[in-house]
Amino acid sequence: MTKDKGIILRNFVFLVAFTSEVITLSSDKNEFAIDMSKVGLTHVPKDLPLKTEVLDISQNYIAELSLSEFRYLPRLKILRLSHNRLRYLDFSIFNLNRNLEYLDLSNNQLKRITCHSITSLKYLDLSFNDFDVSPICKEFGNLTQLIFLGLSVAKLQLDLLPIAHLHLECILLELEHYYVKEDARESFQVLNTKALHLVFHPNSLFSVKANLSVNALECLQLTNIKLNDVNCQVFMEFLSEFTRGPSLLNLTFNQIETTWKCLVQVFQFLWSKPIEYLNIYNLTIVESIGEERFIYPRTTLKALNIEHITNRVFIFSQKALYTVFSEMNIKMLTISDTPFIHMLCPQTLSTFMFLNFTRNVFTDSVFQNCSTLVKLETLILQKNGLKGLLKVGLMTKDMSSLKILDVSGNSLEYERREGNCTWAWSIVVLNLSSNLLTDSVFRCLPLRVKVLDLHNNRIRSIPKAVNSLEVLEELNVAFNSLTNLPGCGAFSGLSVLTIDYNAISNPSADFFQNCPMIRSLKAGNNPFQCTCELREFIHSVGQASRAVVEDWPASYKCDYPESSKGTPLQDFRVSQLSCNPSLLMATVVGTVLVWAIATAILCVYFDVPWYLRMVCQWTQTRRRARNLHVQELRRALQFHAFISYSGHDSAWVKTELLPNLEKEDIRVCLHERNFVPGKSIMGNIINFIEKSYKSIFVLSPHFVQSEWCHYELYFAHHNLFHEGSDNLILILLEPIPQHSIPGNYYKLRTLMAQRTYLEWPKEKAKQGLFWANIKAAFNVQLMLMTENNAEASF
Repeated sequence: MTKDKGIILRNFVFLVAFTSEVITLSSDKNEFAIDMSKVGLTHVPKDLPLKTEVLDISQNYIAELSLSEFRYLPRLKILRLSHNRLRYLDFSIFNLNRNLEYLDLSNNQLKRITCHSITSLKYLDLSFNDFDVSPICKEFGNLTQLIFLGLSVAKLQLDLLPIAHLHLECILLELEHYYVKEDARESFQVLNTKALHLVFHPNSLFSVKANLSVNALECLQLTNIKLNDVNCQVFMEFLSEFTRGPSLLNLTFNQIETTWKCLVQVFQFLWSKPIEYLNIYNLTIVESIGEERFIYPRTTLKALNIEHITNRVFIFSQKALYTVFSEMNIKMLTISDTPFIHMLCPQTLSTFMFLNFTRNVFTDSVFQNCSTLVKLETLILQKNGLKGLLKVGLMTKDMSSLKILDVSGNSLEYERREGNCTWAWSIVVLNLSSNLLTDSVFRCLPLRVKVLDLHNNRIRSIPKAVNSLEVLEELNVAFNSLTNLPGCGAFSGLSVLTIDYNAISNPSADFFQNCPMIRSLKAGNNPFQCTCELREFIHSVGQASRAVVEDWPASYKCDYPESSKGTPLQDFRVSQLSCNPSLLMATVVGTVLVWAIATAILCVYFDVPWYLRMVCQWTQTRRRARNLHVQELRRALQFHAFISYSGHDSAWVKTELLPNLEKEDIRVCLHERNFVPGKSIMGNIINFIEKSYKSIFVLSPHFVQSEWCHYELYFAHHNLFHEGSDNLILILLEPIPQHSIPGNYYKLRTLMAQRTYLEWPKEKAKQGLFWANIKAAFNVQLMLMTENNAEASF
């Protein structure tokens, strides 16, 4: 029954403001709201926070309430105690709760209450209890702010005088235990309420016979109505008491079980009454469905709303059922959540302006070749069994006033080969969402449509060659498989685009330029690839107004690469250099050139080439020394080095070369010191070159002018080739121009061209490396002969 009450409360417009306040106070985000429902409580907790404003302790096992449980909750506004085991209640326990506005005590076992005035109450529900007598007492007359009152009634003869002066918005009377003797008729008067909700026993046939008088009643809801062909007249007599005056505008039946014949009779009865809105929820049709005569007189009824029909008649005439509804002379008809598979086309020009057939089983045959719905402006066919978009278009062909068409939630498909689509020229709002449509749908659309909803389909792209929708203002293609933002070539007037939840990774940066009319773009929740291509789009979003891009930046995040996944697009950074290949190449080339020039300058400034040559020579010398054959190393030698030089260079030899060599224990052969007297000069040269490990030649312009130096070089070179060793060390003391070398010094030319020589550096800092190279050439242990041994050999 609580659910039934919720349904009727939602239908009463006058309670919207108060209900919104209750919902706000009891929301989970309210730090002063406590929900302890369904936790098995037997008593109200005593350790509740003093600031509690909303307390829900419904659906527990609480049997008693006391003052001490509520005295420390001075800010309490909403108290839910429904579905407990209360038998008695003293309202004085709420004396200290002066802000209490909402008190729900429904669905307990209350038999008696002790009244006390709670002047702050706006909502008091005592329905679905076990009162033996009326719970209304004189103290209720002080509840001047009360707008809702719920009561359980065993008899309709209630003493409502204490609350007669109150201007209530709604009274709920639960009559499940109502019993009246046969042929007895009671009187019941409810004053100053805009809405009355009567709940009858769910399993008993309707049998209430009463004279009810309600002042200014605007809304009446009746719940749990069970009718057959016998008591149908009793029900209509009961209704007649409420429909005598012109004030009742809204009539609602909930949980009604009836025969088809009785239902048609009720329609016929109400058709001439001053009711404007008739709502039927949870209708069950029993017994049989046959042809029933229904006359449609002039009526004030504007809308008939029927939701959720259960048909327990399995064999019946479809025409008998559908004709009653299709011929109704009203403006708005809603039949939803039913097993209806069809609806007939009206036989004459229809007054329907609004038709809603949501959640039925309609097929493509509905309203085909129907030319009588010329006043229809809104047609809703959500969640049916429609399959062909082409047939849907043909259905609307003669609906010359149709503006809004909703066929979402079907299984619509369209292929280009099916032919051209025909639509009502007047359609401006078209909802094709949640179907099976592909890219070809853009070739089958009404040309004057302004609002188009295609979300949740199978669209991968918007073809460039599509019918021009010049007046299209709003397009929703969310939840598809689009990979890019569409251009506005065919949609020149597009101002609102919803394209979130697609497969867009690199949206076009020129979208805002191509779509100058856009004022709202919703493109979040796409798998954006945060690469260079995305920079321009982010920049264009920055230039556009943030109000234009919906959900920015929360819904716009990187999906690739993995290192940036989840990063908001507005925080994505990548350098201009890495995204511009030409600029990158120019930067790299420029950097290399600068580095090369700087290196060259530094090399020249610090004479790096000379150092490199010297290091290379030192390395090669060490390597050659390590690779000498053991037999050659054991060869009997007298000197480490034979030195050949010009007399003009003797000063450098004696002051620089000899001291540095001999301090390293290198034995040097000089002609003026070691040549054997009495021997020919040529014989001495040959003999001592052969008895020396290396031959050092000090080259200079003076060297090339010395004939003996030439002989020494000749024999040393001859020894080089004869023994296959590398025993020449060339020291360039001073530069020797090639043109200054005599022609007969061809060996010197050859050696200087083919062999590496050591240059004597003038700078003091370089001389250490020079001597290291000389020393490396003698980094071997030799078995040197003594001078006596040498002389003996001669």
